[in-house]
Amino acid sequence: MGAFHAYDIRGIYNIDFDKDVVYKVGFFLPELLKTDKVLIGRDVRDSSPEIREYLIAGITDAGADVYDLGLSTTPMVYFATGKYGFTASVQITASHNPKEYNGLKVSRENALPVGFDTGLSTIKEWTESREVIPSAKKGVVKSLDITQEYLDFLSNYKKDITGLNVGVDLSNGMAALLIKRVLGEGSHNLHYIFDELDGTFPNHEANPLVPENIRDLQKLVKEKRCDVGVIFDGDGDRVMFTDENGRFISPDLMIALMGHYFLEERGEKGAVLQDIRSSKAVGEYLTPMGAQMHTWRVGRAFAAHKLREIDGIYGGELAGHYYFRDFYYSDSGIMASLIILGVIAKMKSRGVSLSQLISSIERYQNSGEINFRIARKKEAMDLIREYFLSQERADASYDFDGYRVEFPDWWFNIRPSNTEPYLRFIAEATSVQLLESKVSKVKELLQSGGFFE
Repeated sequence: MGAFHAYDIRGIYNIDFDKDVVYKVGFFLPELLKTDKVLIGRDVRDSSPEIREYLIAGITDAGADVYDLGLSTTPMVYFATGKYGFTASVQITASHNPKEYNGLKVSRENALPVGFDTGLSTIKEWTESREVIPSAKKGVVKSLDITQEYLDFLSNYKKDITGLNVGVDLSNGMAALLIKRVLGEGSHNLHYIFDELDGTFPNHEANPLVPENIRDLQKLVKEKRCDVGVIFDGDGDRVMFTDENGRFISPDLMIALMGHYFLEERGEKGAVLQDIRSSKAVGEYLTPMGAQMHTWRVGRAFAAHKLREIDGIYGGELAGHYYFRDFYYSDSGIMASLIILGVIAKMKSRGVSLSQLISSIERYQNSGEINFRIARKKEAMDLIREYFLSQERADASYDFDGYRVEFPDWWFNIRPSNTEPYLRFIAEATSVQLLESKVSKVKELLQSGGFFE
């Protein structure tokens, strides 16, 4: 069973992991994180109730108490973890994956993520090698409702958006639990689709990065003449956007857009985090506002730790995660959407549309992330890097999370996926022609090197 990954425990339920694994994770987690109480929440997937049952059984058999949030977005678990001082929490979710998947997102004190390198590898080893000996004193289960407190927190970031016409796709996921209580309903300028909680995701998979999954939102935006389209993933920790024309906006560009709130409106200056795949345009847009850009590895298990380490104001990723110092250095899709909608509303009042704002940020042609299913990933990565370094003088080079190499008029990042059997490649250039030539060369090098399976 291969459900233990860099960021979380996740896979097809009853194939990659089952209730017995869940029970053992629950049993050993209090020991790993040295606690006698564990906070849990769950998404709406059909397998989540059974996973909850066996997770609770493991935790309580270990002698620890369970504080159960019930149905919740993943950011609600982060909020309660930080706010109430829990040193261990688990959200039952598979985020954006298809309905047959499920998983466990584990956090420790201050809502810091527990990844494979920071505890999940130990849990994996213990579940495979140690005997379960239930505690003589069984833990108890207590319900905990922090919904109103979380809504009150989010309200701090809500601006007047009555002048905006907004389309919102909830993907039948967990953001539907809260969004109407945050943004409101019954208004002529708020249009919701797929707003019923349904863990079978009957309308489309809850992954906004897949183009076919945003088509309904794009149609809604055009039909209702919206100023912006908003779409959430399955567990509510990610959010993405389209402009008023229905064009999908690369999520890294929203890191730049949020500078208008944090760096201009609030006047904060300091560190802003981006991942290794982010457009050069992000830093070029934010640096004049007072940002000190930091580039780091992909994934919450790395980004949340790094943002805390550098005491960053906020940060974001190409995958639509946005992290905030105000939010225990964690990610929240709804919080990000409130901040971004506020900026868009302010810009509209000045006569600037979202597409115009994005065009002022977006300065390069971007390939988007290209996935190669290949063997010998490290050898392939080395070949690509060494070839281009032998041809051109680099301005900068990074060798964590794969390689990112920057040249005067283009750059690329090539990295192995932490969750899927792919080598991921992304490039950006000053012209379409230059970009196409570089992407073609990469494909040629991989083909001639015999890397494709």
